[in-house]
Amino acid sequence: MGASAVLVFAVPASPLAQPWAVIVGNLLSSAIGLFMGISLGSPLLAASLGVGSAIAAMSLTRSLHPPGGACALLCALGSAGHDHWTLFILVPVALNVTALAGAGWIYNNLTGHPWPHHIKAPSPAAGASFAYTLEDLEAVLAEWNEMLDVDIDDLDAIFQALHRRVEKQALRRI
Repeated sequence: MGASAVLVFAVPASPLAQPWAVIVGNLLSSAIGLFMGISLGSPLLAASLGVGSAIAAMSLTRSLHPPGGACALLCALGSAGHDHWTLFILVPVALNVTALAGAGWIYNNLTGHPWPHHIKAPSPAAGASFAYTLEDLEAVLAEWNEMLDVDIDDLDAIFQALHRRVEKQALRRI
């Protein structure tokens, strides 16, 4: 849960730190790890298949949360190991992720970082130019006061590619 807390409190705008990803990603991965450990019995096999299956399941449910991989690993090893964890272990996991999501919601909203995160980008005015400078982008990021999971140079490259695409589409329409 520590790694989940880092995402929730330090990068609340990240798609990996949203409530759905935190809750479903951890619970789903824990359940998959437990299932693999209980059904396979081999810690090595259960750990490998548990983590891989958890990543696939989180991707399919749009709940990708990297600490979920650790939950799958821990539960696979715990259920395949000498302690033979049962499905009951999901109760403290559920309580932890629910408490974390609640604390994250309170903290982030009180500190001006709405969580779940929603982008508040205004619509461009009709006929407005899409030109901007890197300083403009830095100023907007400073105004948002959010830490994003993308490097500013990568973000700039995305915007430049979008601008080129929009210009090409506009020329084709003429």
